[in-house]
Amino acid sequence: MIAAPTHSIVIGYILWIFGFMGSHRFYYGKPISGTIYFFTLGIFFIGWIIDLILIPGMDREADERFQAGFKNYTLAWVFLTFLGVFGVHRFYLGKWITGLLYLFTCGFFLIGVLYDFWTLNRQVSEANTVAY
Repeated sequence: MIAAPTHSIVIGYILWIFGFMGSHRFYYGKPISGTIYFFTLGIFFIGWIIDLILIPGMDREADERFQAGFKNYTLAWVFLTFLGVFGVHRFYLGKWITGLLYLFTCGFFLIGVLYDFWTLNRQVSEANTVAY
C-alpha cells in the first residue's frame, strides 16, 4: 500500500540549502541527526553534501511514517520556522492555549520552539488522527 504524501520533496531541497543547520532533517522527522547537524554544521558540511542525494529517500520514509490528513505538514513547518515564536503553528494545530502562551512569551522563551522542532511531525500526525 502506498502512503499518501505528507512531506514535499521541493521543501526538503529548499530546507537543504540551510541543511548545515539541520533544518531538512528536522522536517523529515530526524531530530537527533538534525541536532547533530546544527552543532557540527552538517558534520562539517560533508554530511550536508551527502544529504543532497539522500533527500528523496528521507521524503519517502517520512511519507510512510507520518499520518496524512487535514493538517498539512509543510504548512505547519513553514509556520514553525518563520512564525514559531508567535505560536502560529500551534494555532494551526488547534492548540489555542499554548499558542497564546507562545505569543506572549516568545515561544516559551524559545525553549518551546526548540521542543516543537523535535516533535512537530508527531504533533501534526496526532492532529490528523483526530476524527472530524
